[in-house]
Amino acid sequence: MSNAPDWPEGYDLIRLDEVDSTMAEARRRAADLSGPTWFVARMQTAAHGRRGRAWVNPAGNFAGTLVLRPSEPPDVVALRSFVAALALHDAFVNLTGRSSGFALKWPNDVLLNGAKLAGILLESHGQGGRTDMLAIGIGVNLVEAPATSGLEEGAVAPTSLSEAGVFLSPEEFLPNLATAYALWESRFATFGFAPIREAWLARAARLGEVITARTGRDSHSGSFETVDEQGNLVLKTAQGRRAIPAADIYF
Repeated sequence: MSNAPDWPEGYDLIRLDEVDSTMAEARRRAADLSGPTWFVARMQTAAHGRRGRAWVNPAGNFAGTLVLRPSEPPDVVALRSFVAALALHDAFVNLTGRSSGFALKWPNDVLLNGAKLAGILLESHGQGGRTDMLAIGIGVNLVEAPATSGLEEGAVAPTSLSEAGVFLSPEEFLPNLATAYALWESRFATFGFAPIREAWLARAARLGEVITARTGRDSHSGSFETVDEQGNLVLKTAQGRRAIPAADIYF
């Protein structure tokens, strides 16, 4: 495994022993932050994922939130889910010394051997079409995967790095993730979404295969053709090409 890199310049770090969730703590402290700041906790008591789903976070797993003050329009700010996914992928590859098995699942998961290893949650706050604060929540199953008893039918099963024979602590994982994020954020700020999109697609799970996208009311199945310039999932369906801005994906 690689040695831990230096902490990225310009990013602050707040460590917490126990908190309801790093996302909630980030919201509470956002007004007092002077720059990009990571919040990490050894224990979360009320973590959640997308659509308010509970996120189980056993001791030894990674729980963190990065708070940013972006300047772009909200639709561009939201593309940082792809930035975070690439950072996670790079951190896993760097720490394990292998790239095989890791893949990115639209819109915000990282897979290991087809099972869910990490999840990303974005929350933004602002007024008048402006984003004053973006919180990027990241949970990684380093040592333990949650139980599958409450898993929705067809959903991807969870896994952990330890199940693959790789044993990392949150303290080892964090500087690698923070450094990788800072690099991809710099590319995003300098060159826009195009290189992020290209890199993400090169690591995408099930690209070219038939998948199902479920929104709150509808379900669409088709060939996963691409992710477009706005970050939408593009499916080739029997009814034609369809761009989907938000959905849960089932294989």
